[in-house]
Amino acid sequence: MKVRLPVLGALCLAFALTGCATRTQMPFQNDADRLTEKSKPVFLMTATIKNAYRTSFQPKLLVVNVEKPEAKEAADRLNFVMDDKARNETGTAESGNTYLLRLELEPGHYEIRGLTSLVSSFPINGFFFAPMHSPLESKEPGVFYLGHVAATVRERQGEEFKAGPSLPLLDQAVAGASGGTFEIEITDQFATDEAVFRSKFPPLADAKITKAILPGFDRAKAQKWWEAH
Repeated sequence: MKVRLPVLGALCLAFALTGCATRTQMPFQNDADRLTEKSKPVFLMTATIKNAYRTSFQPKLLVVNVEKPEAKEAADRLNFVMDDKARNETGTAESGNTYLLRLELEPGHYEIRGLTSLVSSFPINGFFFAPMHSPLESKEPGVFYLGHVAATVRERQGEEFKAGPSLPLLDQAVAGASGGTFEIEITDQFATDEAVFRSKFPPLADAKITKAILPGFDRAKAQKWWEAH
């Protein structure tokens, strides 16, 4: 399948922002997969990305960016890519696009850096980055629920961090990435999300799922990171 040059350009912007990273598949793509006592810890999270600023351009999630502390090489940066089982993309201004995310991580300390997404509506291709900067520790084996992330683009005010880079100028402006910013809320929706994950992924049907809700979004931290990058 051929990819149009504007799309390739947007993807290059994604790599420029996140740096060299390791492309990582999410677990449970195969219904026959099984959890064992030796399985790596798995973290579940739902995310909804919506553009309330330029409603005709609803971003679709490409990757979840996860990093180890003081990341210096590709092995320290994990880009968890979307798969068909993750996607619930309505593309509507009312609902945006929702994803079922599964992060399998070796024991250690990490930071969920953010969510990289792309909107492609001919002839416009806009690139978005929703910052999270959420600390995460992977310890004992098990399945852990991190919460629901609602990332909504609104019009940017003053020097607030942008919802995406400024270039290419036309695409980013029209899509609302350079003129918008993200409002991000992390909430506990375990009562709803648990049932969805269990029904969608057979390996989770009888698994114990423990709540480990991420801390609330720190806008000042996100602003400082954006200004430094």
